[in-house]
Amino acid sequence: MLYLAQEEAHNPIVPLLEEVVVGTVAFALLAYVLMKFVFPRMEQTFHARVEAIEGGIKRAEEAQVEANKLLEQYRQQLAEARAEGITGGNDTRLRDGYNPNIVAIRSLEKPVIAAVNGVAAGAGLSLAAACDLRIASTRARFVPAFIELGLVPDSGGSMFLPQILGYPRAFMWLTSGRRVDAEEALAWGLVGEVVEPEQLMARAHQVAGDLAGKPGNGVGRTKRLLARALGSALAEHLELEVQLQTSATSTAEYARAVEAFLDGRK
Repeated sequence: MLYLAQEEAHNPIVPLLEEVVVGTVAFALLAYVLMKFVFPRMEQTFHARVEAIEGGIKRAEEAQVEANKLLEQYRQQLAEARAEGITGGNDTRLRDGYNPNIVAIRSLEKPVIAAVNGVAAGAGLSLAAACDLRIASTRARFVPAFIELGLVPDSGGSMFLPQILGYPRAFMWLTSGRRVDAEEALAWGLVGEVVEPEQLMARAHQVAGDLAGKPGNGVGRTKRLLARALGSALAEHLELEVQLQTSATSTAEYARAVEAFLDGRK
């Protein structure tokens, strides 16, 4: 179970870029914990029917503190890159950081539930979309946001969102970059249900328990069959995202968007 609980950004100057960074920070925190602690443990306990992942961001308050620290580091790195005329650099971050986690989630023969209790933006949205089930609280918000920086969806978002929403709606949303609240996400089928924030984790655990109670390994094998039916080209698709995103971050338009962000924070 992945718990995304990043509080919403309130900066009035560049909210979309702020949300991209916040979503990326939340993803980075989860990615570290997943690779360091969770996925190795899952491999060791493969016969457990459902693994509940709460590590990484256990409470929204803890996530906020960590996200703010990383966000400040990110601002400093952007400022240094601007001063040196450096753009791009996303290829290593995606190939070595985010994409292995996406592949692990999709390859794991256990259901993975995303419990979304705040903003899922950018790569954070892709992470939620990679999960098998998504449950949102009423304060959840979903923001693709890439398009506002001249970027493309990454971390599997360009594959999973059309599968979940259908091509026309996914294209409309990804090219508009607009924010979608929990109720609209439910109407779209992006999330399976919406509950009050204080009920979110209890409901997620209940769903996990129901899945764990199914006989045999039918749930895991069903996941494998559905993944096969949707195609087996995830790794190739992720690499294409890396190539296009790297190209996008090397453009003058992206540099200007980053500069506007930095100037707006002064």
